[in-house]
Amino acid sequence: MAEERVTEVQSPNGSTHTHTTVVTDGERSGGGGGVFLIALLIIVALVIGVWALNKYGGAEANKDNAIANAANQVGDAAQKAGDAAQDAAH
Repeated sequence: MAEERVTEVQSPNGSTHTHTTVVTDGERSGGGGGVFLIALLIIVALVIGVWALNKYGGAEANKDNAIANAANQVGDAAQKAGDAAQDAAH
């Protein structure tokens, strides 16, 4: 809320002049609580994101490693079967 105050001053020689002063209560701040709450929510979201990435990202890598190992074992078995077939042919 703003209030306007007008002061009229008369000098000894008879001249008059006015002075206007505007008084305000100051700007209302939004408060630090809202900013703090938003910052807290961002931090919680980041923590959950890092946790999920570590948990599920590691599972994906483990699955990929298991598939690669299984493929290597199938390749080794095929190699042994081929060697056995060659030995049987001779």
